[in-house]
Formats: sequence, C-alpha cells, structure tokens
Amino acid sequence: MDRLMKWMTERFAPRLEAFTKNVWVDSIQEAIMVTLPMIFIGSLVTLVSILNEYIPGMPDLTPITTFSFGLLGIFIAFLTPYMVMQKKERHKIKLISGATGLSLYLMLLKPTLGDDGTIQFMLERFGPSGMITALLVGIAVAAVMNAFNKFSWFKKDTKLPEFIVDWFDFLVPIALILTLGWILIYQLHFDIFALIITIFEPLNAISQTLIGFVLFNFIGVVLFSFGVSPWVITPILYSIWIPAIEENAKLIAQGMDPVNINTFETFFSGWVGVGGMGATLPLVIWFLMAKSTKLKTIGKATIVPSLFNINEPVIYGAPVAFNPILMIPMWINGIVTPVIVYLALDWGLAAIPSKVFQLWYTPIGISTYLLSGLNGLLLLAFVLLTIFVIWFPFFKIYDMQELKKEQLEEARP
Repeated sequence: MDRLMKWMTERFAPRLEAFTKNVWVDSIQEAIMVTLPMIFIGSLVTLVSILNEYIPGMPDLTPITTFSFGLLGIFIAFLTPYMVMQKKERHKIKLISGATGLSLYLMLLKPTLGDDGTIQFMLERFGPSGMITALLVGIAVAAVMNAFNKFSWFKKDTKLPEFIVDWFDFLVPIALILTLGWILIYQLHFDIFALIITIFEPLNAISQTLIGFVLFNFIGVVLFSFGVSPWVITPILYSIWIPAIEENAKLIAQGMDPVNINTFETFFSGWVGVGGMGATLPLVIWFLMAKSTKLKTIGKATIVPSLFNINEPVIYGAPVAFNPILMIPMWINGIVTPVIVYLALDWGLAAIPSKVFQLWYTPIGISTYLLSGLNGLLLLAFVLLTIFVIWFPFFKIYDMQELKKEQLEEARP
C-alpha cells in the first residue's frame, strides 16, 4: 500500500493534475459548467410538472425544457471555441470563434433546405444527443482559429483601422472551416451527426451494462480519493448521462419502459452519490459520534453541505484524500453501491429514473422519491445501511488514531 501511495502521490496525481489544467481540457469543462443553469431549468420544470397530477388544467411547460436543456448542443458548439480562445487570451477572436463553431455545428446537423427559402432541422439534434458532435466541432474550430491567430494579410505598420484588418484576417480561417463543412455535407453527402453517434454507440452500450456502470463510478471515486476532482471526466460522463436520461424520458412519453440505468440521476440524485461522489454522508454522520475532538468537529462542520451532496469539505478536511484508512472504504463503496443499485433497477425492484433531474444538490431522499417513488426510498434505505456498515470499521480505526494523538498532545508538559 505504501508503494502504491508513493507512486500515486509522486507520479500519477501530478501528471493528472497537469492534464486537467491543460487549456483544451479546462475549456471543455468550463463550457459544460456554463451550460449547467440551462440544464437545471429542465430539472425545475420537471419539479413543477409534478403538480400536473394534482392541479388539472396546468399549462404545458415542456417548451421551456425544449428551449433550454433541449438546445444543449448549440450552447456547447459556441462555448467550446470561445472558452479555448479566452483561456489562451485570444480575446480578439473568441466571439468570432464561438460564432464559427455555432455556424459549423448547424451545418453539420444537415438541415433540409426548401426551394421556398425555408429550412428544417431535426429538433433532437440540437439537444443532448448532439453534445459529442458539438464538442468535436468546438475543438476543431478552436484548433483552426488558434493556428491562424498570427496570420495577417497586412503589415504591422498598416494605416488601415484595426477593425478592418481584423475583419479580413478572420476571413481565411472562417472560410476554411465552413468550406470543409460544405464539402462534407453538401458534396460528399456525409451525415456527420449520424456517423459520430454510430462511432460512440459502443461506448454508450458498455456504459449501460453492470460493468460499465460500476467502472464509471469507480474511476470518479478513485480520482477523488487522490484529490483530483471527478469533474475532470465531466465531458465523457455528461455525453453519456444526458442523452441517456433524454432517451428514458422519450420512452416514457411513448408509453414504454425506460432502459438506461447509467444516468446522472442514478449517480447523484437517487442512490449512488449519498453525500457526494464516494458516498461520504454516512462517514460524516459517524464523525458526529467520534471520540476524537478533531473528527467530531469535522463532522459538525461538514454535515450540512454533505446533506446537499457537497463533499469537498470532508474529502479535503478529514481528510479522505490521500488517507489510506479512509480511501479503502471509499473504493469499496465505489464498487458495492453501484452494483446494488444497478441490479435493483435492472430487476425492477425500483423504477429507473426517467425525468430530467440535474438538481444534484437536492437532499438525498427527496430527489430519490421524486425519481423512483416509494420503492426507490426502500432501495435507498438498503444502500444507506450498506454504506454505514462499510465505513464503520475504518472510521473506528481512524477515530482511535486521532484520539491517541490528542491524548498524547494533552499529556505533553
């Protein structure tokens, strides 16, 4: 264990930290973070729509979801190149880069152009199912615009106004990007959107299996246990979670059963993320019963954020990160909890989530009931019991260690 900790501390963690701070990776994460309020809007509409069951005649609010959460691909296509240029301090071209990303994305959606001047898009391609396409478009546009950043038709001492120079200099990369899109869509008749969906289908299929479900959670837990925020893999996770819950919602609307278990709702809102990534809420509750002053104080300080699934304070404050005594049970929970949840949902013991509910900060239990009803709460109770049991022996060892340290310090003259 000591050798593993040394390797992770000295080699793995620093390299991963450097990767997460890479401009391109950081920009993608930032672009997704900016769109979260639009995703939350869809979740709020889901909450309000529950009242339809009790208040007849309530207006249909789904268009609000359609024009917020349902336009996720558009937002990502604009924000990704914009964020890359901003991180690279290419402020002159960040807006035009975003606009070019949006333009290319719309072209790649392969709309139907009518002779009467009308244009028809498939609405579903604007939303979560277009997220991967939007990310790839954004990265490609940012790469081209960045490569042409120092290109200019004019000498530095030109007398022309700066905005005129900028206009002409922008023409080359924009023309190149849109011409490539035109060739692919209108000359070679490629359906890039469908091609990307087909390429990523194996990954999506694996993610919905038991092994994939467990693996996705375990990777995030391991990263977090070494102090690396699981947000680093957000682009991959969201590109699977968001389309999956969208498909579940569509199936329910058609009178069919939802099929995708691996969704954001399952991970954080319902069962797996009890207190946050790694299921740390039970640990915080054990801390409240600790004999050592340190752990009891940490428990009091972190219980409120933990109830709202915010566990950075306990991960870095206990600490759990880089603490072998607490890392091991966190890893165990990262495997056992998703196995229990997956099997229970797959066997029909509780309803698979089918509502867009990205309000991860909703206290556990409330969100579970909204997503899966009474059976979902029963599953949650079993999950909580299991997690409490897993944390307990490791908590006791750590508590005794901290208590001995405190007693030794008190005994010193």
